[in-house]
Amino acid sequence: MEATPISKFASRFLNTTASHVFLTGKAGTGKTTFLKRLAEHTHKNFIVVAPTGIAALNAGGVTIHSQFLLPPATFIPDRYLPENLTAGGRYINSQTLARKHPLNSARKQVLRAIDLLVIDEVSMLRADLLDAIDYRLKAARGEFTQSFGGVQVLFIGDLFQLPPVVKNEEQELLSRYYASPWFYEATALRDNQPVYIELDKIFRQHDEKFIHLLNNLRNNTVQQADLDELNQHYKSAEEVNQLQEVITLTTHNYKADQLNRHALDTLASPPHYFEAIVDGEFPESMYPVQLQLELKQGAQIMFVRNDTSSDKKYFNGKLATVTRIEEDEVWVQMAGTHELYQLARERWENKRYAVDKANHILNEEVIGSFEQYPVKLAWAITVHKSQGLTFDKAIIDVGQAFADGQVYVALSRLRALDGLILRSMINPDAVRTDKHITQFATKAHPPEKLQTVIEAQQRVYITKLLGQTFSFEGLLKEINYIVKNKEPETFDDPTVKPVLVQLIDALVNEKTNTERFRTQLQNLLAQQLPQQLLERVEKGSAYYSRLLWENVRQLLRHIESVKHRKRSKTYLGQLQEIDQLFTRKLGEFYQVPVIVSQILSGTELFDLRAVRLTMDTERQKLLQEINPLPSEQKPSKKKKSTKTKDGKSTYDVTLELFKAGFAPEAIAKERGFAVSTIDGHLARAIETGKLDIENFIDQESIAKVEAAIKDLPESFVSKDLYDKLEGKFSYGKLKAVLAYRKSQRPEADHLQS
Repeated sequence: MEATPISKFASRFLNTTASHVFLTGKAGTGKTTFLKRLAEHTHKNFIVVAPTGIAALNAGGVTIHSQFLLPPATFIPDRYLPENLTAGGRYINSQTLARKHPLNSARKQVLRAIDLLVIDEVSMLRADLLDAIDYRLKAARGEFTQSFGGVQVLFIGDLFQLPPVVKNEEQELLSRYYASPWFYEATALRDNQPVYIELDKIFRQHDEKFIHLLNNLRNNTVQQADLDELNQHYKSAEEVNQLQEVITLTTHNYKADQLNRHALDTLASPPHYFEAIVDGEFPESMYPVQLQLELKQGAQIMFVRNDTSSDKKYFNGKLATVTRIEEDEVWVQMAGTHELYQLARERWENKRYAVDKANHILNEEVIGSFEQYPVKLAWAITVHKSQGLTFDKAIIDVGQAFADGQVYVALSRLRALDGLILRSMINPDAVRTDKHITQFATKAHPPEKLQTVIEAQQRVYITKLLGQTFSFEGLLKEINYIVKNKEPETFDDPTVKPVLVQLIDALVNEKTNTERFRTQLQNLLAQQLPQQLLERVEKGSAYYSRLLWENVRQLLRHIESVKHRKRSKTYLGQLQEIDQLFTRKLGEFYQVPVIVSQILSGTELFDLRAVRLTMDTERQKLLQEINPLPSEQKPSKKKKSTKTKDGKSTYDVTLELFKAGFAPEAIAKERGFAVSTIDGHLARAIETGKLDIENFIDQESIAKVEAAIKDLPESFVSKDLYDKLEGKFSYGKLKAVLAYRKSQRPEADHLQS
């Protein structure tokens, strides 16, 4: 998919301004492609988050809740929680987050390291959740005067698709603070609305008639002629049953499950089961396909990701039929081409962002993986789960459409109108778009006015960049906090504190100089004297870089000495945070001449890798000077193992701690794991008979969970069970019961192919 002029403009806007951006577009206009290419087209440090596990996996990022450590609750954008809240503890505010859910040092460092936050699938993002993100960024960065703590935010998504979910009990309370639940109603954006950029070239559809019809659905301007055109594609149940190589898009999970189960059961061939391989941390909410995949010869399946090999045999949404299963070999016939293909397992990775302790570079770390055949049963799928997919042909069953945008989402999955088969007629009441969305869409900037917008915002960005770079206020605030909150008696040697005082003095002594220098730069910018401005920026950057390197040398020596002192863990962590701030400030001095120069010259894209490499090389020399340990003597990094130093498996260590009386939450904290990982360890112990389930959950509760399971279809997942029980039991307890049931069915082992 080639980059369009508007997508290139969006990249330039992100690179050369500090404005928040809402990047949207109709289905099939390349929003996902833009995100995938972002790393190649921006000089800014960024992370990607999304509202759900699957959305985060598809975007190559992490969930909002995991990155910002947010509990599953309604966020109230007020200092005090209202008094008349319903019981259950599902309401939080900034005070609650600060006291009960504080960010650890690692998360703070990530949030301090970024220039840009990318939020994908923003149509699912509620306004209150965005305000919680705003608070977290402000608190982590110590910057409460700017939205999101001074971080630029890129929102990606199509608001004309499915809306954010608001429960009935939340509706009244949220309406006190927000006109609607959509993300743009957040208090964080009221004085700082994102620039609305819409991708305009549609790659999925090429039929102008169909595109026009979809636009009418999207914009609430459907005419009777449009409905008549659509309803011409209605087929009777008998006609639908005769169709082959076609998928049904329906409105509810239970309907999709019933269709898939019924179709699979009617096949006479024996079932074969394929277990996924899960390693490390990979929560069930992120499973891209079923943990245990059930297939039969003749089953209709759909690929759930693009082919990562060079063959490019399939894409996300491609249909196929299972033709042969032999031991661990599964062969399918591709729909349309009828080409035979042997399935291969694919690997999905769960990542987290972390800042390297040595050079303070933002990295991605793989903390878990999931391997399975990249397919799922596909006689039917819900409209919600079809978002992002493309079909040549589909049966659309939206007669019971219950959410705004469902009909539009379903129809926009198709490449062309001739691939449409309606199982039920579409009535006017089912075709609706939220009025708030159509009103917000009027804020989109016309393409011809975007150039004026970017020129104005570039001037704002340069002003902000120069003011921020040639100021030490942030550094001084952090160091002062530590000096004022740490007593000399905390350490063996009370002389450690004067080292920080010396760092403060070095920066305070430059305060008058930096203020005068910033005034000079702003005057040159206002007078539109780019050459003189660049000369001053380069000289100033060189001068302050030298000053900071001297301070960093002193700080690193201090850190090295503190490492060997007793009772210094907390202080050492704070020193390392200061080191990160110094490193970031140095990065600003190294980068600002390049960025300002290229904005003023109109360069489309800047590559700062050479600048960062120069800075990193300088830092490595400094580290070598302070701690000249030969490389062959340095401990090598070892691959993580499931065995501990004494040879015990990680599962056995968890089990021993549990039997010693530790709760799963305490074990997770002690071992540095997620609670979901500990729950998985204990479930495994129950399944293998090492742990009696009644040590984990009482018989009455087991009976209630068992009763709920009987009311669910065979293909249910833990979330279905959790929802069925209205969240009365944790996922850990549900995992325990499911593991216990599995241990009571030894015959299931013989079903593995």
